[in-house]
Parts: sequence; C-alpha cells; structure tokens
Amino acid sequence: MYVPFLSLKREYYYLRDEIDAAIREVIEGGQFILGRNVELFEREFSAYVGGKYCVGVGSGTDALFLALNVLNLPRGSEVITQSFTFVSVADAIVRNGLRPRFCDINLSTFNMEPDGIKGLITDRTRAIIVQHMYGLPSRIEEIREIAEDYGLWLIEDCSHAHGAKYKGRVVGSFGDLSCFSFYPAKILGAYGDAGAVLTNDYELAEGLRMLRNYGQRVKYYHDLIGYNSRLDEIQAAVLRVKLRYLDEFVLRRRRFAGVYNDLLGKVVEMQNEYENAYHAYGYFVIRGKNRDELYKFLRERGVETIIHYPLPIHKQKSYSEFNSMTLVESERAAGEVLSLPMHPFLNEEEINYVAESVIKFYS
Repeated sequence: MYVPFLSLKREYYYLRDEIDAAIREVIEGGQFILGRNVELFEREFSAYVGGKYCVGVGSGTDALFLALNVLNLPRGSEVITQSFTFVSVADAIVRNGLRPRFCDINLSTFNMEPDGIKGLITDRTRAIIVQHMYGLPSRIEEIREIAEDYGLWLIEDCSHAHGAKYKGRVVGSFGDLSCFSFYPAKILGAYGDAGAVLTNDYELAEGLRMLRNYGQRVKYYHDLIGYNSRLDEIQAAVLRVKLRYLDEFVLRRRRFAGVYNDLLGKVVEMQNEYENAYHAYGYFVIRGKNRDELYKFLRERGVETIIHYPLPIHKQKSYSEFNSMTLVESERAAGEVLSLPMHPFLNEEEINYVAESVIKFYS
C-alpha cells in the first residue's frame, strides 16, 4: 500500500470546478499583477483572521523579511525566536542587519515558552518572532503581554497554523505583524509561492505595500528602496476559493489527528493540544526513539513521511557562529520528530495502515 504524505491532486478534484473557473476568469481578464483578486483576497483573509490590513506578497519568506524591514530597526538589534523551525525565520533577521537570539522550546509543544523568552531579553532586544509550530498555537496572549511590558515588536509566524486559535481567537490576530506562507503544502496553499503580512497599523500596512512594489505609491515614483514581492492574481484567485473551505479542512485534519492519537497514544509521544489551544494540524508530528530507522521502515512499507526539522538553525553551517550553543530540547526534538501523512483527504484505511506500521516498528 502507498500512502502519500500529501495529496494536492485529491484536493484539486474536490475543488476543480471552482478552481478552474477562478483561473479562467483571471486569464480572460488579462490582469495578472495586483488586480481585483489580490484586493479581494486581502480583504477576505484579513476579515477571516480578524485584522484590519492584509498585504499579499511573493512568499512566506518575503513576508518575514518585509515585516522586519518595515520596522526599520537599528542595525545589530536583537530579535528573539526559536531555533527549532525553518531557517527562513533566521534568514529574514540576518538579511535585515539584525541578530537572532535563539530560545529553546517546550518539548511537548515544540513552541517557545513565555519564561524562556523573558530570560533572553536584553537592552538590545527589539522584537520577538513567535512560531505556532505544526499548527499548535503558542501561548501568544502571554507572550503579547511580555512584548508590551518591554516595549518590543511582536511578529507571529503563522505559516503552519492557518485557522488555528488561541482562547477562541484566530492566530495572526495577536501580533503587531503576522506572517503567513501559502506554499502549496500549507493548510491554505496556493499553486506556487505566495504569502501575506497582516497588521492593524495603517502606517505599517502602507509601508509594506510600498516595499513589495519597488518602494512606490505611484508608478515610477519611488519613495523607498523597495523589492519585487507581489502576490499575483492567479494565486490570489486560487486562495480565494480555498479560503472558503479552510474551516472545513481544518476540522477534517483535527478528526484525522484524533484517530492517530487514539491509535498511537501509547506507542509514541505526540504534540500536546493544551487548554485554550485549537490545533490546526498543519502537520501531524510524532516523537520517538530510532526516528531515522522508523523513517526508513515506513518508506519501505509505502508510507511517505517528512522530518520537520532534522537540524536546528543554531547547528546549521550557515549559522556557524551559533554552533557552540546548546539548546537541549530543540536538539532532542530535531533527532526524534517525524511528520506522518496529514491532509484533508486521507481515508480511514490509510490512517490505519500508517498507525499499524508505526506500531509494528516499535513492537
């Protein structure tokens, strides 16, 4: 039996009529850059999250970079984030002339804890970038309070967590700026690279709109040194269709995660959905011994899995100045985590086969 990690083909078949019509409308209309669909998606997505302004950009990486860039922080300022995540977070910090301060994680949630963040704040700290790892919200309200107490900017990285909630509020509604990736494999995914930054601050939103489009408000009049990072019309049209199904697809993910939990709860460790956290299950991640051998075993049985992430940022060659650091929980997680197949179009037979295969390995 073959169980793919993800099946975008099944999703397309489910949405095909609407997707095809949306793409055809863009092509027939002939407006491909910053047109009607981008404007409507920005409005619809900001309303979904609960923010005032949404600025569509070229990718999730660009969203992080531009969110920091628009703040115009002094060079050498420190930004607290975690090391156990995708490298683009740290890259965005460094490319803005800033310095990352890596925080360890809680091994049961894979997120930073408020006390850990507070212990890293210095007189050079200017911002915090908070992840909602694998779709599980951080304790974002408490972290928001720390940011306010110390006068720090708070940026949410919501790339794994479209539709996740903390205390009933959709993540992305807590930060001064919130960044989303719409990479095809995400919960809300485009058919190519795409991203967005949300904010309630009008001046920040205007700055982001200029930065994404060569620093101009009026064409050929450039007030800033800007970039080319625009959400295109076809991707926005696809995202508008998928946004209408986001809550339904998150509910499906949660239902499948419940089955995994029931079948595997006594075999491996899993990410804990704690009180007040509504997990969107961008990924379903287990943690256990002999992870690399389990990965190979499942592959031989036709189960496709992914390791998110096998090496923390502070141990990467590209961040060699941090290689001597020790972040115990981050390093342990990197050696033990494995993401199992998770998408809205799994079926019971596939989930049972994956779980049986994991159980077989550990037995």
